[in-house]
Amino acid sequence: MAYHFIGIKGTGMAALACILHDEHKEVTGSDIDKYIFTEDGLRARNIPIYSFSPENIKDNDTVIIGLSFDQTHPEVKAAMDNPTVKTYYYNEYLGILLESYSSICVAGTHGKSTTTGILGQVLSLQDECAYLIGDGHGYMPEHANHFVLESCEFQRHFLAYHPDYAIITNIELDHIDYYKDIDDYVSAFQSFADQVKKHIVVFGDNEHLKNLHYNVPVTTYGMKDGNDYQAVNIEQGPFGMHFDCKHNGEILAHVELNEVGDPFMQDALGCFALAHVLGMPADLIVQGLKEYKGIARRFVIDEVKDSVLVDDYAHHPTAIRLMIDAVRKKYPEKKIVALYKPDRYSRLQYFLDDFAKSLNTADQVCLLDFPKNAVREDETITVTIQDLMDRCPNAILLDVDDASAEKLKELAPAAFVFMSSKDIYLLRDKLEKIL
Repeated sequence: MAYHFIGIKGTGMAALACILHDEHKEVTGSDIDKYIFTEDGLRARNIPIYSFSPENIKDNDTVIIGLSFDQTHPEVKAAMDNPTVKTYYYNEYLGILLESYSSICVAGTHGKSTTTGILGQVLSLQDECAYLIGDGHGYMPEHANHFVLESCEFQRHFLAYHPDYAIITNIELDHIDYYKDIDDYVSAFQSFADQVKKHIVVFGDNEHLKNLHYNVPVTTYGMKDGNDYQAVNIEQGPFGMHFDCKHNGEILAHVELNEVGDPFMQDALGCFALAHVLGMPADLIVQGLKEYKGIARRFVIDEVKDSVLVDDYAHHPTAIRLMIDAVRKKYPEKKIVALYKPDRYSRLQYFLDDFAKSLNTADQVCLLDFPKNAVREDETITVTIQDLMDRCPNAILLDVDDASAEKLKELAPAAFVFMSSKDIYLLRDKLEKIL
């Protein structure tokens, strides 16, 4: 009996497949043939990846279905029509798996993946810790106690989880193709908070999080006075960042990190708070923060000759603005070239002016069109990439090809910031090769 993943290259699916493999289960999967970065961990474990076909479904398999697939997909239909096959959607199976561990869910509009990665690193210094990150990485050690997982609010998928502990990093309206307004969006996080069993750690500078109701003890972190854990004496620059962690009116620890940017500082502080709540000594937490090596597609930096190439998953106006700001702090003398490829038509239409404002904080804007398989959510969605081009003076339209990489080379030396939830990293790779 195998565990077969339909859509195994999805970020969460790939991570879960790696975890089941680490649990010594037989794992197979299917997906499109095109290379996606998430398959690296699968191939390192020799997990078979097949092209989609109903014949991939075998009797007595347990089939885990990616959230992008419904019963019209041939493999999904074959699995559901086979009485010997057990089927679960991705989040359903995860919800069951969590019950075997001390579970920690990381939720929020921004910073979920990074926070999950940091927390997995920190907690592993004291105890065996499993993690599932939305960059395709999953790890399950032999005697895991804690299980940290990224928990996405899209279509309320995270309501399949009833964790022991949770971090909520922030709340800012997103996924407007599903949520009708900010109240609807906040209500999803309230429902999630209601399901946490033991303790919640939240970013106390966020007004929406301050106004949620909590049924379990809550700990706050942030930069403002009044938080249980507060970052003070903050310094950022090419060296990275330094700050002191203040707790109960006293400086608890001094933190020095190589990373820059307010988002990373917030994520690190949130991890400090939860680890301390779980009983870790401050000096060991600081060591874990310092040893964090980063995760895929989150502020990944490559310095190539006199240019810098940054790959990041940023796909929301706030994340884009903060990413450009972080790169400026790290490389204050560099020209900033911001590159963005939109993912959802509805998101670009709703936040069109905000996207332009964020991108225009760079010195040069380069845009890529939507993926060819992107679909408009309904007839009211009429936005095109030209609408964003019109709002970004002197913007350059590129593609993922060699000609576009040559155009970028002409802008060097610069700090090139590639931002998208889609395959913009393939253009980054082409530019790196040319440089």
